[in-house]
Amino acid sequence: LLGHEGPTDIDIALDDMSGEEFANALNMWYKSTAKSPVKVGIIRCNPDKSKHLETATVNIGSFDIDFVNLRTETYTADSRIPIIEIGTPFEDAMRRDLTINALFFNVNDEHVEDFTKRGLSDLENGIVNTPLAPLETLQDDPLRALRIVRFASRLGFAIQPNVFHACGDPTVLTALSTKVSKERITTETERCLAHGNGLTAVRLFYDCGLMSVIFG
Repeated sequence: LLGHEGPTDIDIALDDMSGEEFANALNMWYKSTAKSPVKVGIIRCNPDKSKHLETATVNIGSFDIDFVNLRTETYTADSRIPIIEIGTPFEDAMRRDLTINALFFNVNDEHVEDFTKRGLSDLENGIVNTPLAPLETLQDDPLRALRIVRFASRLGFAIQPNVFHACGDPTVLTALSTKVSKERITTETERCLAHGNGLTAVRLFYDCGLMSVIFG
């Protein structure tokens, strides 16, 4: 949330119902307490916009809250659009782009769950790392190479060396240019440049070998 303005975004992962079902149940609870119901929005699947699973979203006070199923993803060789199945917390954590983005706060036990076993230490040590082997994570979705640069530059974190080298791997660069639309690359590049450390992002693009694909 560094430099964040406006409503605070919170993602809530559900293990036994869909986001829409939970949001509707939340509204039923609001009604039972004589409070005004919340407005529920449904974000339908839209793989072209990286929305691979239906999400329910509500606004409560200063919070924008998304409700979505825990899931697992399987990728084919020619697409970054995954086949989605309901998954376990471990599977959901391991399919994410970075270990620091794979941390869950268990609202029942009130503690952080680190299924990758590295998320908390990477967060403490300021390291950008992937839950799975870097090439596996990046070949599944090569746009993650740009997300790695975005988080590293924005937070001032170091990129794990094997992750850094994987970002410039020829198979990743080829996949980025063939599996990802120019629109998605442009959007992610703009996010990399839109914060105070944009120059660091450009340097990382160059050092990783991403410049030719991004600006080619």
